Amino acid sequence: MPLQNRVTPFGELVAVEGRGLLLGNRGVLHDDARRIVRPSQVRRWIACRLAFKGIRRTLMKPRRYTELFFLDEATAFAAGHRPCAECRRADFVRFRTAWERAHGGAPARVDPIDRRLDRERRAGRRKLTYRDDIASLPDGTYVVEDGAAWLVLGAELLAWTDRGYTTRRARPALGEVEVLTPPSTVAVFRAGYAPEIHPTAFR
Repeated sequence: MPLQNRVTPFGELVAVEGRGLLLGNRGVLHDDARRIVRPSQVRRWIACRLAFKGIRRTLMKPRRYTELFFLDEATAFAAGHRPCAECRRADFVRFRTAWERAHGGAPARVDPIDRRLDRERRAGRRKLTYRDDIASLPDGTYVVEDGAAWLVLGAELLAWTDRGYTTRRARPALGEVEVLTPPSTVAVFRAGYAPEIHPTAFR
């Protein structure tokens, strides 16, 4: 039976089969029986490589951080994570550079980035969303349609599942939509950071 450590674009932790392309960290979220007891422990939500320096981890080891899994980087961003500055150093530098372009050009430090993302992704345990023009949203952004999470990609919207993208529909040309990806991250996409998207999106 799968563990409750797969992350949806809504930031929820669910027990599903698909593992995805990235690992994540929000601190210690589970008890000694590997049950999720909190949605987060720390403000620093990161998205990491699945493999790094040959390190092998026992999933949900007692009193160690809870290993989370994302379908792809676009999903991690929608949930409110950012690239890890250690195992994904090059991606983090690209993200920080785009953040600086998007947010006034001043040098961006990690702590202010994490504080801003924390303010934008949740209010208590509630996922924060906002409204924006569907035509203006860059690829990699997640929106809500019919209560489900849909990825913006070119002229289409692709429905999230833990196994990949199988259902798609035409992207509306006009109108406002509810956006899951935090506004600061959407600004980073507009400034040139292209998030990794699961290969099923391009089949």
